[in-house]
Amino acid sequence: MRPHEARRDAYRRMAREQGYRSRSAYKLKELNRAYRVIGAGFGVLDVGCCPGGWTQVAVQLAGSRGRVMGMDTSHTDEVPGARTVRLDVSDDGAAGEVLAYFGKRVDAVVCDLSPQVSGNWSVDHARQVSLNYDAARVMARVLARGGNAVFKVFDGEYSAEFCSYVKKMFARTRSTKPRASRKTSSEMYVVCLGHTGG
Repeated sequence: MRPHEARRDAYRRMAREQGYRSRSAYKLKELNRAYRVIGAGFGVLDVGCCPGGWTQVAVQLAGSRGRVMGMDTSHTDEVPGARTVRLDVSDDGAAGEVLAYFGKRVDAVVCDLSPQVSGNWSVDHARQVSLNYDAARVMARVLARGGNAVFKVFDGEYSAEFCSYVKKMFARTRSTKPRASRKTSSEMYVVCLGHTGG
């Protein structure tokens, strides 16, 4: 077994043992250790939440004084401590539903969106970045000034353009790839800190 395959299996095994619904939970945990995207008492929106691994981590990080909402087009089983809704981020009413639940703007938006993968890389990349633009438009309406965000991006032809788009809205951005990501994966994560509302 190659080292990166062994690591992938290790994260999957840890997820089962520790009760996380997906190995991707460790990506958010790692990103939060490095950048403190989510803190205690935060209101957190998780876009593309199914099956709920990131929502579980967000609940743990926000703690008892925090509030978490997960949004996805697919049904997501209830996550203790969070509200999950079946909703398309491109829907006109998405931002309104978020604000109605929290009663104010949120402190963090985390986005692990992926399209239904077709196997055609160019198409999948374009769809994934398009979803991120939809999520970023919702984020701009619901994220508090000074708040943080994370977006998964399939690295490719349109990724630099998207990174430039969100960079204008934050004091600081950083592109990174967590160790929990598959070594062969094209995904990267754009960490956005200090929402300026730009």
